[in-house]
Amino acid sequence: MSRKLFGTDGVRGKANVWPMTSEVALKLGRALAVLFKNFKHSKVVIGKDTRRSGYMLENALSSGVCSAGAEAVLLGPLPTPAIAFITTAMRANAGAVISASHNPYFDNGIKFFDHTGFKLPDSLELKLEDLIAQDEFEKNLPTCEEIGRAHRVEDAPGRYIEHLKSTFPKNLTLDGIKMVIDCANGSAYHVSPIIFEELGAEVIRVGVQPNGLNINEACGALHPESMCQKVKDEGADIGIALDGDADRVVLCDEKGEKIDGDVILAIAAREMKKQKLLKNNTVVATVMSNFGLERFLKEEGIGLIRTPVGDRYVVECMRSQGFNLGGEQSGHLIFSDHASTGDGTLAALQVLSIMKKTGLSLSSLKTLMACIPQVLVNVKVKEKKALDQFPHLQKKMAQAQTRLAGQGRILLRYSGTEPLVRIMAEGENENLVREILEDLREEILKSLGAAA
Repeated sequence: MSRKLFGTDGVRGKANVWPMTSEVALKLGRALAVLFKNFKHSKVVIGKDTRRSGYMLENALSSGVCSAGAEAVLLGPLPTPAIAFITTAMRANAGAVISASHNPYFDNGIKFFDHTGFKLPDSLELKLEDLIAQDEFEKNLPTCEEIGRAHRVEDAPGRYIEHLKSTFPKNLTLDGIKMVIDCANGSAYHVSPIIFEELGAEVIRVGVQPNGLNINEACGALHPESMCQKVKDEGADIGIALDGDADRVVLCDEKGEKIDGDVILAIAAREMKKQKLLKNNTVVATVMSNFGLERFLKEEGIGLIRTPVGDRYVVECMRSQGFNLGGEQSGHLIFSDHASTGDGTLAALQVLSIMKKTGLSLSSLKTLMACIPQVLVNVKVKEKKALDQFPHLQKKMAQAQTRLAGQGRILLRYSGTEPLVRIMAEGENENLVREILEDLREEILKSLGAAA
């Protein structure tokens, strides 16, 4: 069965337009409860971000869960990693997050966790689609006292706050640290500033006035420029920018210079190896991570495994092979000793603990790894065909790799949702990188044809 609802990270689309409708949300909630109902009165935890459409979808999802005889546990606006944590902490059968992450407010999405707090694999997402398509489970719905119920957990924010504080070394505080935190008017607007304040930091809050329409709007991890400027204006030690559901982070140092996920991985990997905490002496990243990270880790005697783009693939690799540090350049950082999914606030806490332990500023720590120029180009094509069936394109690729002389990489991949070939090239010589990109772009258009 081909995937019709689920994309690379749950179901996503424009709110109140298929598939992000109340009707689909109800069916998803019902199917989820059926799929994970292994004992009477099972529980499904439901959280959301701050989008206006979250009210509509939360009620529909909850209705579906209750109609299948399960208990819907409503948490309200909380970060995606908080939903994963509370799903496990409450011994729930499954968890659901209503969020479109870094997308604009008019989009929304639903992604699911199993009882261990990990995102569902493709196989279980297909089972959900299969249940919805068959509609068989709707013929024998519970009645009378077997119908489920819903209730809110009022202390959910406090549970998450205490959990994240417990991941910070108990012999350290954030006294003396001045920070700017931009919560993107999203799900972390209330909890994340409190975490840093209770650990002793002086916190300047940005993006903490959600109105249902301003999530990710010119703020947060998607637009960290204002956060970087605020750090310079306020003389802060660090800037922290989260996205709408707070599962990713972009930092900036005291000079207002941006720090992405690759640099955070390098800083964390070196310290974790030093403390003998880096399992199997390996970091998991994606094919998009900068070659500078690969080179740095090699110099440090640390292995690197690359996965396809998407934090779920990073997590799957970490789980299957026993690694505890991984992430994406975009800021999804997974510290699996503490969390089952990316957590921007947790990642920032880990960096702050290293700053405190070493006494080094963030600008000093970031110099450990030198990023090399990386350029991305999207080429719109008529249709998606296997790229390895075009010999001239493969020859161009081989020639380009030779020109980079082992000091860079080239990656061609299709967009998951559009007829686009994404070309990534990186190397020490940016002019050479751009020449290579243009050669490959022309060859792709010759091979696949330009889109109308």
